[in-house]
Amino acid sequence: MKIEEVKSTAKTQRISAHSHIKGLGLDENGVPIQMAAGLVGQESAREAAGLVVDMIRSKKMAGRALLLAGPPGTGKTAIALAIAQELGNKVPFCPMVGSEVYSTEIKKTEVLMENFRRAIGLRIRETKEVYEGEVTELTPVETENTTGGYGKTVSHVIIGLKTAKGTKQLKLDPTIYESLQKEKVEVGDVIYIEANSGAVKRQGRSDTFATEFDLEAEEYVPLPKGDVHKKKEVVQDVTLHDLDCANARPQGGHDIMSMMGQLMKPKKTEITDKLRKEINKIVNKYIDQGIAELVPGVLFIDEVHMLDIETFTYLHRALESAIAPIVIFATNRGRCQIRGTEDIVSPHGIPLDLLDRLLIIRTMPYNKAELLQILKLRAVTEGISIEDDALSTLSEVGASSTLRYAVQLLTPAQLTARAEGSTKITPAHVTQVHRLFLDAKSSARILTQQADKYMK
Repeated sequence: MKIEEVKSTAKTQRISAHSHIKGLGLDENGVPIQMAAGLVGQESAREAAGLVVDMIRSKKMAGRALLLAGPPGTGKTAIALAIAQELGNKVPFCPMVGSEVYSTEIKKTEVLMENFRRAIGLRIRETKEVYEGEVTELTPVETENTTGGYGKTVSHVIIGLKTAKGTKQLKLDPTIYESLQKEKVEVGDVIYIEANSGAVKRQGRSDTFATEFDLEAEEYVPLPKGDVHKKKEVVQDVTLHDLDCANARPQGGHDIMSMMGQLMKPKKTEITDKLRKEINKIVNKYIDQGIAELVPGVLFIDEVHMLDIETFTYLHRALESAIAPIVIFATNRGRCQIRGTEDIVSPHGIPLDLLDRLLIIRTMPYNKAELLQILKLRAVTEGISIEDDALSTLSEVGASSTLRYAVQLLTPAQLTARAEGSTKITPAHVTQVHRLFLDAKSSARILTQQADKYMK
């Protein structure tokens, strides 16, 4: 007799470079805790980011921009992602890289505008009249076919709905009977029918029909409370880009020519400025009526020095528009040439007139103690067992090279330890993988020393 352990089918989570970040790690007064929520050090940058989060929540920051500037590997992207975590999933967060604007299909400014619109949410509140309850009766009433055929047609449907408060019998249109059949509604199911559109949604089987068997494919739901006929508030979150896309692609017919037309279309279609203005008008009308509420989100542009002078000029206009998100830029460049110009050198590769609009947050290089804390945190996140002495050795490697290089040595060191039959990484394993894999500085030194052996 063979006994096997049943393995869980739950999807294992992939670990990315910033999986450990859960927020900005501030206390209730907005003061940063030295090591909290996956972030270590960078106290002044985190405190400033906390103020930005407060401004975004109070909707005082729309159309403004922020720049995270600092050397590579100092946690700029980490702070931007922490801001997104603090805001929660109801606020749109759209990350992009500066080089994404260079597309062969659509204009640079179009890519930028698309991402701007992705970062602006619209929360639509709708009050719908619904009939909700457990189906007690479902009787289609048939009549002779009016077209003179042999079969009979359904003239209307009698449906009985029951809630905890009472029952109601409804007479429904035959089109709703088709929806009931599509949803496979039977007596004993809990459903709701929208009064305006006639849309039918099956929520599950009533829990009064629940059996004592463990293996059950049905989802059981409790009997609805209140009256059968009630008003329900439905909240929908969409972005302005979703609205643009929905209106930019008109739905063709089902004939063969329109189907072919849709297939033959280019992959990406540019959304015109005229269409966006029309959508903005409708959105403003909804906001005035109190149906919708605008949620300015965050657009995060990493490696902002990759944008050129044309896109920077366009950013001015985009930031000044009435409906604009909060824009966070990040760059690791010092003084460098602005892309698209011949001789204009500027701090961070950003034109001075745009820099003048930005609030700049500076990130500082980590000290050895902070490197040790980050490496310990990454080891826990990746499920790696490492000795304290090995962590100290690895932090020394990080101090002499870079944090990213030290973090990347964790997995090879773990595999080396496993190959030698050890469960924990020791300093010897760290030294071994450090000798096998070069960091950028060591590689550059070798290239300088042996320049004559390499091709120019």
